Amino acid sequence: MSKVILITGGQRSGKSAYAERLAFSLSTHPVYMATAHVWDDEFRERVRRHQARRGPSWENIEEERRLSSHDVGGRVVLVDCLTLWCTNFFHEASNGDTLPDIDTVFKEVCKEFDRLVSQDATFIFVTNEIGSGGVSPNAVQRRFTDLLGWVNQYVAARADSVVLMVSGIPVVIKGKTASDTSSNITMP
Repeated sequence: MSKVILITGGQRSGKSAYAERLAFSLSTHPVYMATAHVWDDEFRERVRRHQARRGPSWENIEEERRLSSHDVGGRVVLVDCLTLWCTNFFHEASNGDTLPDIDTVFKEVCKEFDRLVSQDATFIFVTNEIGSGGVSPNAVQRRFTDLLGWVNQYVAARADSVVLMVSGIPVVIKGKTASDTSSNITMP
């Protein structure tokens, strides 16, 4: 039976570092599923810093959409992150200037999530709380914020534990975490 942990919070709140410490506390050889599509040099450098921070003990899988195509049964798997993963589905459904049908994209993301977590593994998902600020005047941003908010709710409802990161401090809002992974902040 799978276990699902969701780590959420704002940008630079310490989500990824906390999730990595948690995964490593549960396994000496965890799996890191990177969902990012590298759009530019700045993002490529961000990915490089994340990889350097993790080190060689991790098995790295780069997968932009079909996470369930990888057999991770019996492993501890960190999926970083739902926000970028949803971006990939959203972008593919955009058809140039056409806004995607959010209901269709949401259903596709949820089906893929369900396929992934049907594997007997411990899954740690990282996501962003992008809807905590004001409402964007941009229709594309509003639509994506809706999609990610619904996906976050879907995952949180199925999660055994949900942790909100606030200024590097983990606040458990559902269930409990498996280990004390107190924050040891280092600058990237």
